[in-house]
Amino acid sequence: MSHLSRAIEDSIVTLRSLSSLEEPLNRAAELLLNALTSGHKLLVCGNGGSASDATHLATEFLCRFMGDRRPYPAISLTANGEFMTAVCNDYHADEIFARQVWGLAEKGDVLLVLTTSGKSKNVVRALEEAQRKGVESIAILGRDGGFTKGLATVDLIVAGSVTARIQEAQKVLFHALCEMVEEKLPKA
Repeated sequence: MSHLSRAIEDSIVTLRSLSSLEEPLNRAAELLLNALTSGHKLLVCGNGGSASDATHLATEFLCRFMGDRRPYPAISLTANGEFMTAVCNDYHADEIFARQVWGLAEKGDVLLVLTTSGKSKNVVRALEEAQRKGVESIAILGRDGGFTKGLATVDLIVAGSVTARIQEAQKVLFHALCEMVEEKLPKA
């Protein structure tokens, strides 16, 4: 079997496993819809490829996803390199998202985190800070959820062992989340 054929087959298996996440995905959509329609915002973060996905997801709400509608407040906590390097210099890399949650998040907002391993200490710290501030959270995790599992209001865990397949499935999950929320968002 070629590399491409194997990647496609492995991806299909991982994507099919997402059907077990219908109930927590519905809860995540409800959390996010309630926040955005009540004047609150979405904060999103992740590391590496998940950082790119965080910015991608925030853009889907701040710009648009499928249809033309008003923008909704969504901030990627991975998009400010100057801030992140200052925190790494003055504090520790584990604090790059937590300090932003501390400074930007308000009760009624939603924090959404992405991690393929579930073992990103800076993501854990962001969730802990969200809990401290009474901010609801959604964790899109990989593998078995790692030590991040259980820290968020809603966990969406993509089981698997290959990072690329987990990331592909996480994109399907967050695009489904966008679809579910956008169809109920006021257009103007």
